Amino acid sequence: MTDMDNSTCLELALEGERLCKGGDCRAGVAFFEAAIQAGTDDLRTLSAIYSQLGNAYFYLGEYTKAMQYHKHDLTLARTMGDRLGEAKASGNLGNTLKVMGRFDEAVLCCKRHLDISRELSDKVGEGRALYNLGNVFHAKGKHLGRLGQQDPGEFPEDVRNCLLTAVNYYEENLELMREITDRAAQGRACGNLGNTHYLLGSFTQAIKYHQERLNIAREFGDKAAERRAHSNLGNAHIFLGEFETAAEHYKKTLLLAQDLGDRAVEAQACYSLGNTYTLLRDYPTAIDYHLRHLRIAEELMDKVGEGRACWSLGNAHAAMGNHEKALHYAQRHLEISREIGDPTGEATAQMNLADLRRTLGVDSDGGCGGMGNSTKGHTSEADDDGLYGADSKARRRLSMERMDLLKANGDDAMDEEESFFNLVTQFQSKRMDDQRCSLAIIDNKENQHASTLPSNIHESPSRLKEDLMDLIAGMQSRRMDEQRASLPRLPGLNNANPDILRRLSVEPAGEDAAALPDENFFEMLMRCQGTRLEDQRSALPDTSPRRHRGPTMPDEDFFSLIMRLQSGRLEDQRAEDPSPPLAANGAAATSS
Repeated sequence: MTDMDNSTCLELALEGERLCKGGDCRAGVAFFEAAIQAGTDDLRTLSAIYSQLGNAYFYLGEYTKAMQYHKHDLTLARTMGDRLGEAKASGNLGNTLKVMGRFDEAVLCCKRHLDISRELSDKVGEGRALYNLGNVFHAKGKHLGRLGQQDPGEFPEDVRNCLLTAVNYYEENLELMREITDRAAQGRACGNLGNTHYLLGSFTQAIKYHQERLNIAREFGDKAAERRAHSNLGNAHIFLGEFETAAEHYKKTLLLAQDLGDRAVEAQACYSLGNTYTLLRDYPTAIDYHLRHLRIAEELMDKVGEGRACWSLGNAHAAMGNHEKALHYAQRHLEISREIGDPTGEATAQMNLADLRRTLGVDSDGGCGGMGNSTKGHTSEADDDGLYGADSKARRRLSMERMDLLKANGDDAMDEEESFFNLVTQFQSKRMDDQRCSLAIIDNKENQHASTLPSNIHESPSRLKEDLMDLIAGMQSRRMDEQRASLPRLPGLNNANPDILRRLSVEPAGEDAAALPDENFFEMLMRCQGTRLEDQRSALPDTSPRRHRGPTMPDEDFFSLIMRLQSGRLEDQRAEDPSPPLAANGAAATSS
């Protein structure tokens, strides 16, 4: 390869880097890929291209490609004996595996990053590795926590262990960042410690760290971080029952979102304020904020947000005795829930509609219509046709049909059992025959045995033995060829010198061994990958409301509490007898 070819590769790579830094990662990727097509024999240039391509694909959400290029970077760094490069590539690979949900592999890579950084006395690298490890365990804990319906502080032991491990790594990171006086990194650590303590139910600790995060964000004039801190502080105060303080933080969140021009976050803040004022029983103010949320959700075409806004508006109007308006919003909530395929929202809307129709004395077949006999009103019984009743009955019918089918086939199954196993045995026998080692000479002789003896039966036994050994040797040679390890394919690497090829394919002894991959490390990765087979099995579909979240909706963990608190506070306003006229503060719509 000529110097001109190397220069072309470098120029393309530099343009790709410029485009990525400017925010145009898609165009940057095209230039990096072109640089790889041009090729180079400069390993450090190629390593930089791999790293940048991995980061660009990560940014674009193409995590499989990002992982592949970070793996190439890791291989090349080890080949060159570049320990710092190996540490960085391991960290990048760990971050990518984390977002792919491959948490155990991510932990191995991040620990590799940590070990090498400590070996090199690289404090900055060590801090990043500790931070990344905290992120992996935090993400794993949240992932496991989503499988259930628990609120912060109520997670099972395995989730708590993940979150506590995350706290330990974040605390180590924070201590190190204070030692090297990196205030920005301290702010990030405090924010994540606040979030993790929030999930653990340690709300006072969460407030302490989020307040420190807020102070550091103000030092740097980082309005986005300041906005996040206020929002997180509001959430923590909600769980402590300090609704007025929470409202103040949400108001500051709203102002900062408007300053930043972030309409989705503005809508989230309005929704938070609407629910908080509902908890404070200031229903007119709650309605104002929910209407603002609804308008922005419609503007951003967020159907989930529209549905939740209608649900909230229905509750607030019902609490004020505005039952006609509450009925209108409950009907809209039902229509939107059906449109987006949210069965829980649909069931909630049906119950609310039934309650409101009883309150207004409206027949379920009249007025808003469309409900038929499926609406049975508010009930706490799971077997009713409210939240899960209709679906439950359908499942019972299907189960009975399956039982009838099994019963009908029961007698025949007993008679056919033996023939079935005979058939299985025949198939297994055939598969065993297919896997036998076939020798041409032996096969020919066996094939002829039924009709006549082979013509060479009187040949020298030593000659037959020699032919047989040649055949066996030939087959063993082919099988050895199939099992040979091929050289790692590194795209863009051209005219590699023999020393590079040797280091990639053969494990040397002595000093060169340190530059090669750690076999124990790869074996651990392979074991982790093996356990992922179970993780890839089909799971039951998730029909929980957590699955339905739009851009104008805040954290569902917080609002599951909001909905329960609303339900508790509005329950005492429910009409016991739908027949007599209700006072102005009559029945409120139910919460989901």
